[in-house]
Amino acid sequence: MFKPSDFFELDDFEGEIFEGVEFVWEALLRLSNFLSKYAKPEIHGIVKGGVFIEGPVYVGKGTIIEPGVYIKGPTYIGKDCEIRQGAYLRGNIFIGDNCVVGHATEVKNSILLNGASAPHFNYVGDSILGHNTNLGAGTKISNLKIGPESTVKIKIENQVIDTKLRKFGAIIGDHSETGCNSVLNPGTILGKYVLVYPNATVRGYIPDRSIVKFKPGLEISKIENYQAF
Repeated sequence: MFKPSDFFELDDFEGEIFEGVEFVWEALLRLSNFLSKYAKPEIHGIVKGGVFIEGPVYVGKGTIIEPGVYIKGPTYIGKDCEIRQGAYLRGNIFIGDNCVVGHATEVKNSILLNGASAPHFNYVGDSILGHNTNLGAGTKISNLKIGPESTVKIKIENQVIDTKLRKFGAIIGDHSETGCNSVLNPGTILGKYVLVYPNATVRGYIPDRSIVKFKPGLEISKIENYQAF
């Protein structure tokens, strides 16, 4: 459990990040070495005016970087991606092919596999987004525990696993999605084909093909003798 193959169908290139990894989150510790090999300062896509690039940043063919984007290296961005206006890429990032990083979205120390989308007002820190995953507008991935300094731990049934990471956001398996304004707390692990509904706050391990719902009660009353102002 928690092996990369439990969450992702990896091709050879992406799989290099995960080689020799026992627990899937350990790939985040290997990311810097991977980027030192592939995040060369090369631009093969379209970078529009008003984009700021700092450090080694690779941009693949067919990728469009819109005005107002700030990218720090090392960052690798694959082919046919959209990096939309106002995105902030803070470095140590791998973005695969056909990905979207959208307006007012911030990404740091993270892996977005092919087809992953963080398109609207998202925060993605110290996390891995699987293939064809999608974050709803306003989804935030929290990566730092509140309280005394400690590492992020994951509880599954009666077992507690210490990730040994002070900062760790989420693992989101292939084809999973989150609804608008949801929050994934530090150390959240979503399997494949998981649906997190809007406004839900999630923590811990959610197995494959699960639905996570937040159901607050609404009280609706009639207004008597209503007069418009």
